[in-house]
Amino acid sequence: MTNLLYIGNKLSSKGKTVTSIETLGRLLKAEGFAIKTASSKVNKVFRLVDMLYCVVKYRKLTDFVLIDTYSTSNFYYAFFVSKLCRLLSLKYIPILRGGNLPYRLKSYPKLSKAIFTNAYKNVAPSLYMQSNFEEFGYSNLVCIPNFIEIRNYPFKARNFDKIKLLWVRSFSKIYNPLLAIQILKILKSENIEAELCMVGPENDGSLEEAKKYAKKLNVDVTFTGKLEKEEWISLSESFNIFINTTNFDNMPVSVIEAMALGLSIISTDIGGVPFLITNEVDGILVAPNNAEDFVKAIKKIKSQQDRTSSMISSARKNAEQFDWSIVKNQWIKLLQ
Repeated sequence: MTNLLYIGNKLSSKGKTVTSIETLGRLLKAEGFAIKTASSKVNKVFRLVDMLYCVVKYRKLTDFVLIDTYSTSNFYYAFFVSKLCRLLSLKYIPILRGGNLPYRLKSYPKLSKAIFTNAYKNVAPSLYMQSNFEEFGYSNLVCIPNFIEIRNYPFKARNFDKIKLLWVRSFSKIYNPLLAIQILKILKSENIEAELCMVGPENDGSLEEAKKYAKKLNVDVTFTGKLEKEEWISLSESFNIFINTTNFDNMPVSVIEAMALGLSIISTDIGGVPFLITNEVDGILVAPNNAEDFVKAIKKIKSQQDRTSSMISSARKNAEQFDWSIVKNQWIKLLQ
């Protein structure tokens, strides 16, 4: 049996979004791997201390340390945990989650080299991330995509008589939630019947800011807060277009989920998204931070419904390739 220690942000019980430490951890355990995880501490300093403590505590019982590696302040978790792993001669595997990690490679070359050069392998969830790391000279890479369990995502055909927009993400500035509200305002100003529902927990004050912005623009937006996976999947049946407004991204699971459900996809053309969506084939890609481009895409979806149906069907087939039953074989090969 292979023993794993999984380091990441396990905060769903604290009102945050479920992350891969819970989804991937659960599924690897079901495949026969023994897994310990850290950490669920809310305070960032306590969380780091708990992560480091667990590395020391389980050092003699661990074959690999998996480290969810992000591009914001949590980047430093990966740095300190990987440094401790090296001191203890533990094999560690950074999982390159952060959509803005290429910025870290460029701006923090020494820290990046310490983390990634010494890793057993670096797991890139997208070809976008893999290619960026290769450009900086890293070769110890393997691309294992993000995944879903396709059976949990019932496909539903939709009509577009009324535009019903769905936005699903944690409320963070990097995901540009205010843009979704701008899009709704333009649609309303052009007398296009539309509504917007935004699903996700507060992260950095952006949820409260979005509520104030919607009030300022005098548009009605439904804010649900955090929903469990099953809840937002059920909610999605009432909507027809999924908008991904982010300024930075890697391979967003929420977009794969929307593709599986039969929602029409409009996303900013950034990061790993064009490696996931082929423009005008699986969805529509638009310039970042450009509400007018989103509105044009929405009008196209509404006016060309035969073409829209074709894109939705293609997106579902694409999403099926990310089913755990397929992706798990790559994880098993890496860890056994």
